[in-house]
Amino acid sequence: MDRRSFIRKAGLTSVGAVAATTLAAPAIAQSNPKITWRLASSFPKSLDTIYGAAEVLAKYLSEATDGNFTIQPFAAGEIVPGLQAADATAAGTVEACHTVAYYYWGKDPTWALGAAVPFSLNARGMNAWHYQGGGIALFNEFLGSQGLFGLPGGNTGVQMGGWFRKEINSVADLKGLKFRVGGFAGKVLEKLGVVPQQLAGGDIYPALEKGTIDAAEWVGPYDDEKLGFYKVAPYYYYPGWWEGGPTVHFLFNKAKYEELPQAYKALLSSACQATDANMLQMYDYVNPPAMKRLVANGAQLRPFNAEVLEACFNAANEVYADMEASNPQFKKIWDSIKAFRKEHYLWAQIAEYNYDTFLMIQQRNGKL
Repeated sequence: MDRRSFIRKAGLTSVGAVAATTLAAPAIAQSNPKITWRLASSFPKSLDTIYGAAEVLAKYLSEATDGNFTIQPFAAGEIVPGLQAADATAAGTVEACHTVAYYYWGKDPTWALGAAVPFSLNARGMNAWHYQGGGIALFNEFLGSQGLFGLPGGNTGVQMGGWFRKEINSVADLKGLKFRVGGFAGKVLEKLGVVPQQLAGGDIYPALEKGTIDAAEWVGPYDDEKLGFYKVAPYYYYPGWWEGGPTVHFLFNKAKYEELPQAYKALLSSACQATDANMLQMYDYVNPPAMKRLVANGAQLRPFNAEVLEACFNAANEVYADMEASNPQFKKIWDSIKAFRKEHYLWAQIAEYNYDTFLMIQQRNGKL
């Protein structure tokens, strides 16, 4: 090869390399663009378990994209009140929110089905239904009509039944009870004579202390301990049958979500699922020592007895029958949950139940 030919070919190669570099940069930028979203949480920063999930999601996304896809969380009240987070997201005031869908059940009871309704699935069951049973897609059929797209973003596990100033030994004890409880539970309990009360978290303690209300439910040991309810309402009942496995959701403005590159959509899905798992793991770890501290400080654990649970179960089914008859969207999703609930508890009572029961007996006997 002569010198001129070598230089000419080498020059073309160099030009090609420069051109390739020039073309590659915009292509990468287009597939991994700079995006900054704001997220309105329904929770205060003091609830590190629930509010913290939004920070976990933001961390995952930022780290995975070298800071190109960022979400900035805002606590309840910083942009909008906590119970307006989904409305603000649908309106485009913010691009995302972290909330519990049953907060909005008053607009349409279908909202609650993606989160928790009385005597539905536990946390494992809800996760199985969402991720394997088509629950995410079914719920998004409904959310799409609200201008939203949603992905599970946490679960507390079965919650406690609340703090009571007096013992509940029969269904008759529920009559006239002023109970801080919302959503479906309030509607069901009304059938048994309970008077549901809607109160913000910060107002519950003084209302219990003054006797303005007789009982209040919140979440579970770790979160409840912070509010000091055991000082004014010593009877701590379980289980919270209205929240067997409440799913917390990340909701996104549907138009903004659809604008995302496919790679970001896939990453968002994975990051939400990781955050979802992280919250339940955290609650499972922090609740046991919190429960021990509460009991040491005077909390008296009480189970709802079979008579009370049976009456609540029957009342819940009456509510569902009315909703199924009048709301096709509700019926479609509830039918799916009911079908899986039957299978889930068939399987759960075989190996899982017996394994857990045996080890619980060993724990009670001081052998663990």
